[in-house]
Amino acid sequence: MKKWLLVVSVMAIMAVAGCSSSEAKEGNGKEQSYDYTIGVSQIVEHPSLDAAQEGFKAAFDEADLSVKFDVQLAQGDAKNNQTIADNFVGDEVDLIFANSTGSAQSALNATDDIPIVFTSVTDPVGSNLVDSMEAPGGNVTGTTDTHPDAIPNTISFMKEEMGVEKVGMLYNPSEQNSSSQVERVKEIAGDQLEIKTATVTTSAEVKQAAESLAGKVDALYIVTDNTVVSALESVLIVGQEEDTPVLVGELDSVERGGFAAYGFDYYDIGFEAGQKAIEILEEGKNPGDIEVSYPQNLKLQINQKAAEEMGVDIQDDWKEEAEIIEK
Repeated sequence: MKKWLLVVSVMAIMAVAGCSSSEAKEGNGKEQSYDYTIGVSQIVEHPSLDAAQEGFKAAFDEADLSVKFDVQLAQGDAKNNQTIADNFVGDEVDLIFANSTGSAQSALNATDDIPIVFTSVTDPVGSNLVDSMEAPGGNVTGTTDTHPDAIPNTISFMKEEMGVEKVGMLYNPSEQNSSSQVERVKEIAGDQLEIKTATVTTSAEVKQAAESLAGKVDALYIVTDNTVVSALESVLIVGQEEDTPVLVGELDSVERGGFAAYGFDYYDIGFEAGQKAIEILEEGKNPGDIEVSYPQNLKLQINQKAAEEMGVDIQDDWKEEAEIIEK
């Protein structure tokens, strides 16, 4: 009932102001017309999520569509996620682009009418966003940021190529995508690797958590946890000080100074999410009928400078498989 009151109130205000949700005032007093208004909800700023947002917008540029993007950041706060989603519903946006698991969950909680397209979601089924990857159902679809081979390949690389026996992992247990990845790592590692974990609730706790694992593990493995990745530099400092390689879950984190990752470009999954949004808006497709997509082009990337700083010698046979970068 409250949602309908909010919508009615917003519509009344817009009627008085004489400005629809797809128009905005220019500096000269004229109204700029748009094809669509899209609410963009993002949990926090960090390079991977920013790249996904950039890719999403680029899909509309390529399609030559004029879109007003209302970008809202939750600053890592789940409560802000819900407020943002509720406001988008009140504003009657044409579509919500949810850039993270929490952002998507809040959007789905806010509306079953407005189309939702997500990306940067690790486990769409486990987080109860979709019924299945092939047939999402409801008003939601998108792209996932997990490749089926990423974690197995990383574990194999640490064990077989680096001789790692103990791995430290930092994560925020309130992020469902992070918890599922940690459990997946433990499942695949089995008795091959000993997994030690430290949990955080805010980015301010990341450095202390990393320090708590220092000296107890042979490597640190940072999955795509938004809280930890937003403070990745704190982990890298510990890795450098302790000669402990920091493996990461995405290529953007390798460019920031992580040692290595099996990853892909977040720009690409954002772009594909944008293409799905265009199918919904331009072709009238039902989001629930559009398959959720996995990322493509998984590759191993190694940061040579980070390897030197963390005491790792890059083996010749690694160079045959990996893309070596210097940052």
